[in-house]
Formats: sequence, structure tokens, C-alpha cells
Amino acid sequence: MLRKVLHQRVTESFGAAISNLNVAHLTDTVIHRSKRMILDTLGVGLLGTNTAVFSKALKYSQGFKSVERSNVWGGSGLTLSPQYAAFVNGVAVHSMDFDDTWHPATHPSGAVLPALLALAETLPTQPSGLDLLLAFSVGTEVQGRLMRFSKEAQNIPRRFHPPAVVGVMGSAAASAKLLGLSPAECVHSLAIAASSAGAPMANASTQTKPLHIGNAACRGLEAAQLARLGLKGNETILDHESGLGVFYSDYRPSEFPHPGSGFQWVLEDQDVAIKRFPAHLGMHWVVDAALAVRAKLRASGVLDLGQVRKVVLQVPPSRYIDCPFPATEHQARHSFQFSACTALLDNEVSVGSFSMLQIDRPALRDLLTKVRVENPEDNHPSFDKMYCAVKVEMENGEKITAKCNTFYGHWRKPLSQEDLVGKFEANASTVLTQEGFEGVLDIITNLEKSPDCIALGSYLQMTIPTTCFYREACLTKIPALN
Repeated sequence: MLRKVLHQRVTESFGAAISNLNVAHLTDTVIHRSKRMILDTLGVGLLGTNTAVFSKALKYSQGFKSVERSNVWGGSGLTLSPQYAAFVNGVAVHSMDFDDTWHPATHPSGAVLPALLALAETLPTQPSGLDLLLAFSVGTEVQGRLMRFSKEAQNIPRRFHPPAVVGVMGSAAASAKLLGLSPAECVHSLAIAASSAGAPMANASTQTKPLHIGNAACRGLEAAQLARLGLKGNETILDHESGLGVFYSDYRPSEFPHPGSGFQWVLEDQDVAIKRFPAHLGMHWVVDAALAVRAKLRASGVLDLGQVRKVVLQVPPSRYIDCPFPATEHQARHSFQFSACTALLDNEVSVGSFSMLQIDRPALRDLLTKVRVENPEDNHPSFDKMYCAVKVEMENGEKITAKCNTFYGHWRKPLSQEDLVGKFEANASTVLTQEGFEGVLDIITNLEKSPDCIALGSYLQMTIPTTCFYREACLTKIPALN
């Protein structure tokens, strides 16, 4: 037998739910959390247009022509085909690893929002704010439910990057919803998208990792558009271990519940984590622990970290975020060692911490040589269960220890609305004028009341005059969010 059918109606149930969910199903909690996710994603995406990887993706994408055009965020009149606008905006969102993270582990918003905004600009009738919220919620919901088909997905990923798998499916679902596709067409959108799924974790800590999000946004949008034209795929793509099940050794799919009475969104039970600085989520535990150690050292009169003999980090086992001597900004964003040492030296980790000037400074390099990593058996590689402890031993024998079980920004300790808005304004103001970022903030704050998305697109184009799109110098001027 070529394939093993685990269930018979899983894909069909997903297609029906995607097509049939409507704005009446949205709850206050889902609307509130979705708006926070959208605002944060726009902010980190705008900031991401300052990066080298975005600049390269944009230059490549400008070689493709299309009758339909969609805006590049922060592009001041710059447009691309909808698919490539989704691609470059998705790359911008993940270019600094500053976007939201969910549990089980994935980045839910970056694959969905760029596709939706690019698609919305091409529709003959502009969707309302509620329409956009519904499509966004459907796209995140599909990702959340697919991640629950595997216990393996509960842990920090080892083999493939989850947004490249469930993200492209979420993008397809969200795009199909905004296009108003039938249940059968939604099924084929998922089937087509599945053939674009997957990206190896070996490309984490490189400039290629942001492409995972960009590709997910682009390919999911393409899948829905192809399904609308009548292209067909395997109608049971979610039911097979040779379908989406190829990514999980313990794949156990289940039907999407009927969106009638008693239906509950995954987002209602499981909020996202919103990051305070641009690095892999695991870094946020070790930074908070290191900041607590630094405060204790200062309180005891220790001002010279050159007197540190040893730094021990107790973290969960994960190869791709265990990087003793990072040589690039992307490696630094995935290094427990770099994050801890930066926090100890500077009393903060911020956007500017990841410049090569900061990475190569002698004081940091010296402190990195004194770091040892331990993986206690009780420290599980799960964003819902892990902890980080930092232990510093001084030359005089003094020992200082601190442990972080839940950092500020985690779903158990979410950012306040004030701090979320502060993060957005700090990020967006590197690209947009004050009128622009205040306009975006006002629209997203009241998105469920907005009759269309036209004004949002206009505000996202109100950029600060600049001679080039790649504005790396801006990245050293963002204040830390503590």
C-alpha cells in the first residue's frame, strides 16, 4: 500500500470549517489577541525592512512583473505582485526573529498577515476590518490545530522549522477565507499548499531562515489562488501519514470541530508570546535570569565583570540555540551564551545588541570564553515547560544565581498593552512618519469597526525620506523594552 489512511474525514472537516466560519464566531478574546498579534507583526515587519536580508529579497522580487500589484510595507509607493509582496513582507517580519511565537512552537502571524494584506489590495471589494480579523483568525486556528496532531510538536523543533510547515497551511486557509472559497476549494488550497511545506532547521541562524516565513506567506496565497482557478490536489492530504504526516513520527490527525454552538478557538485557550528584543524565544528566559544576576552583583558592589571566573547556564538541550561564539547577527540571535553575556555586560538586550560592533567587542568575547552550558534532566525543551538558570562565580569565590521560569512577554506573563504599543511605536518609527505609525495604531486598535483596509495600506506607505530601503543604521537606535 502506498499510503496509510489514518482518518477519512479530517481534511474535509478543515475545508468545511475554513469556508463556514463567520464573523459571528469571533469572540472578544480572539479579537483582542488577534489585534495585538497584528499590531506587533506590522511593527516588527516595518523594522525588518531595515535589514540586509530584506534588501536582498526585495531586489530579487523586483525582477518579476504582474498586472496585479500590492504594497511593500514601508515602501512609499513601492509595489510588487501580490505573491512577492507577501514574500518580502513575510521576510521582513522574521528577518530579526522579533515576531510572535506560539505553543506548540511556531510563528503564527508572519505567514498569515502578509498574505492577507497583499491579497486584500487586489480584491474588487475591499474587505472590512472584521473580514480581515476573521481570515487572520482562521489562518492562525488552522496552524494551532495542525500543531496539535503531534506530541513531538510540543518541543523546541529539531528537524524542520514549523512555520514552513503549518505556516504555509495557515496562509492558504486565511487566503481561501478572504477569497470566499467553497469547502471543496478550501480543501484543495490545503492540498496544494502542502506541496510547498517544509524547511530544515539547519538553516536556522542564517539569512535563509526569514525566507521560511516569506515563502509560507507567498506559497499559501498562491495555493488559494490556484484552487480558485480549479487546480486540485489530494482531497485527504491531512488524513495520510504520507500527507502532512510526513513531518511527524507520531502524527495523529483529528477532525476540525463543527463551528456551531460550543466551538472554541485555539487562541482562546493558548495566547502567544510577544518578544521584548529580537532573538529566538529561548533567549528571553536566559536574559531575564542574567539581568537578575547582574542586579545582585551590583547590589553587592561588583562593578567589574572582568573579575568573573565562570558563568554557568542551565538551559534545555537544543543544538541550534547553543552557539558558544557567534560570528553573525543571526547566530547571535540563536545563542544562549551571547544573550546571557550581553545582558550581564549591558543590563539590557536590544535591537542594537546584534550589530557586528557589539558582537565583536573584546569584553564580550572574553566573557564568552568563561561560559559553560548545562542541560539538567528536568529542563525540558518546550516553550511551555523550560526554565533558564544563570550562575556566576567571581574570582574571589562569590557565587550569584538566578532562575527564570516565565519571562515577561510569555503567554503566562503577557506584555501590557502599554508596552506592546511602545514596542510597535519604537519599531515602526524607524520607517514611518509619526502620522503613519499613529494611523496604523489607530486602525488596528479599532479594526473590528473599520469598513475597509484602504487607509491601513496608505498609512503603511507614509515613510521617512531615505536614499535607500536598507537602513541598517536605524537598528542601533531602538531603545530596549525592559
